[in-house]
Amino acid sequence: MKRKFSIKRVDKSFKYAFAGYKSAFQSEQNMKIHSIIAILVTICGFVFKISAIEWIFLVFAIGLVIGAELLNTSIEHLVDLATQEYKRKAMLAKDTAAAYVMVLSFTSVIIGGIIFIPKIIEIIRGML
Repeated sequence: MKRKFSIKRVDKSFKYAFAGYKSAFQSEQNMKIHSIIAILVTICGFVFKISAIEWIFLVFAIGLVIGAELLNTSIEHLVDLATQEYKRKAMLAKDTAAAYVMVLSFTSVIIGGIIFIPKIIEIIRGML
């Protein structure tokens, strides 16, 4: 049976989602790092007055990295819930999820470099 749309359910869903983000932020060092970098990069976007297309790439990169870190945290919790003893496949699941975050993080750094390095070079040239 299909449920009717309910603002209460939507509100509850957002509360659960924010609780999940808060939990990951409080318990995961990398989530803190990614979140702080996201804030700093966003501030840089305003300072350097990046274009609309640059904003699209920047927001997309930030969302992918934060989302990947949340997914990685979920996978780690699920693996820990499934087994407390060392199992190679459990370790591989955790390591692969961490690698996913790493690949997206490196990709985001490249995107940030493509956006910001020319602007920084332009400012430095203007000072000389």
